[in-house]
Order: sequence, then structure tokens, then C-alpha cells
Amino acid sequence: MKIIRKVAVKQVVTDQTKMNLKEEYELKIFKLEQECQQLIFEQKKLEQRSSKNKADIALKFQKEMSNRKDHIKWYKYKLEQLEILPIGSEISDGEVDAMIEIEEGMDWNEIIDQKSILIKDGIITKIT
Repeated sequence: MKIIRKVAVKQVVTDQTKMNLKEEYELKIFKLEQECQQLIFEQKKLEQRSSKNKADIALKFQKEMSNRKDHIKWYKYKLEQLEILPIGSEISDGEVDAMIEIEEGMDWNEIIDQKSILIKDGIITKIT
């Protein structure tokens, strides 16, 4: 019988990893800031065209902008943490599904032990 289980993916921090993550976080911050500017534009446009309550429109847009600003703060925090992260440390990079063949008589504890895949500069270096 085959079962599917989650396997953690970890990344070894290198100079290249730091550079890639920094670029990724900065790009996400930039896109979120652009979305905030677009929301301001859309809000003004809607307020001018609509006869609806402007306070309701403003509230809706403020909620959306607040959500994006929270994401911006999160990515700025991640950038700060990235700067102090030592080279050679491991960071979590999500999970993937793995298909495992099981048979009668196998040790269940060994099957459910936390498995992981270790990646360094885009190359799988270890599977445990």
C-alpha cells in the first residue's frame, strides 16, 4: 500500500541564498506598495463616481490597504532577520508531499518520523 506524507524542505543559508531571498522579499514589498498606490487611486475614482456612502468605501479600502501594509511589515522583518542569519544555518522552505510504500510488519514509528530534504544553492544535498 502507498501513503502520502509531508516532508519538510530545509535550505542551507549561503551568500547566494541570502541574495536570492533578499531580492524576493524586496520584490514582494515593491509589489505590495504598488498595490497600495493602486488601491488609493481606485478608492478616489470610486468615491467620485459613486453616490454611496464615502465612509463605507473608505473603510473597505482601508481594510485592504491595512492587510497589504501588514504583509509589507512582515517582509521587512524577514529582511532584518535575513541580515543576522549566519551562513551555514538551516531555514525552513516549506513542505512537499512524498509517496511512501508501506507493508505489513514495517515499523510505524520509523515511517512517521520527521523526514526532511536539505537543499544548498538549489541542489539537494541530503534526504533523511
